[in-house]
Amino acid sequence: MLGLNTKLNETAARFSWLPLLLIRLYLAPVMAQAGWQKLTHFDSTVEWFGNAEYGLGLPFPFLLTALAALTEFVGAWLLLFGLATRLITIPLMITMVVAIVTVHWQHGWLAIADASSWLADGTILHNPAVLAAPEKLAAAKAILNEHGYIEWLTSSGNFVILNNGIEFAATYLIMLLVLFTCGPGRYCSVDYFLQQRYPTA
Repeated sequence: MLGLNTKLNETAARFSWLPLLLIRLYLAPVMAQAGWQKLTHFDSTVEWFGNAEYGLGLPFPFLLTALAALTEFVGAWLLLFGLATRLITIPLMITMVVAIVTVHWQHGWLAIADASSWLADGTILHNPAVLAAPEKLAAAKAILNEHGYIEWLTSSGNFVILNNGIEFAATYLIMLLVLFTCGPGRYCSVDYFLQQRYPTA
């Protein structure tokens, strides 16, 4: 048993770069899309960041929008190539924490409303609106059955109710924390080759 454990540890160590590469490849398009969305809709994003009635009511909305958009968009490319990885994960993690606290926290955990989930019953960040998801879906389907083309609309998947909870942002935060603590990975990042070429004293 100890011999098998040793072999597994050796094998895991040889391939420790792979999950780090996959995390970077997963996060890069997510962050790029989020940043690009803010950049291409900059004025409306500034308005949403600053407006307390229908938005987030944050101070300095222009500055915060610019920082968030550039952090996400530029950060995506740095993650993709594994350049300044640990450095860029810091502002990206801050962005995720701000998103969790200001946008998603009030909606509980679930990103997609699922009344059958144990996470919807108050166990984690209770959101009563999730429990009404089946009624909302039934009403939407009834309207579409009567006035729309429900077969065509559902041909590539089922309708869902967006809950907008912290699930995705928390997942991204954890993935960024992994990159911060473990680095971008050997053999597959600019950081690795720079360190090989210019080792620290």
